[in-house]
Amino acid sequence: MNWIDICPIDDIPLRGARKLKTVLGCVAVFRTAEDEVYAAADLCPHKGGPLSEGIVHGQSVTCPLHNWVFDLNTGQAKGEDTRIATYPARVEGGRVLLDGQAVGKRSAA
Repeated sequence: MNWIDICPIDDIPLRGARKLKTVLGCVAVFRTAEDEVYAAADLCPHKGGPLSEGIVHGQSVTCPLHNWVFDLNTGQAKGEDTRIATYPARVEGGRVLLDGQAVGKRSAA
């Protein structure tokens, strides 16, 4: 893995997210109430809602447009036959790290 330092964990609000712009599109970096971090595609496949503006609860995020709930571990939409892309992320020394190699391999479509 090719870990990229994104930001201090405190730059991401508890139970919130920040949007990271990449060459291939945006990635949402989420922080749970327990200071866990997750990274996933920022757009909901249902209607294109910005997941970085969604509600983080437990290890899930709810789309702000139509309330679809996604598991941040797997990207699976609860009750639906679809998922969003997820990317390895971790916290080290108070800094959020994202696997740049995995993000670089994501589909641009």
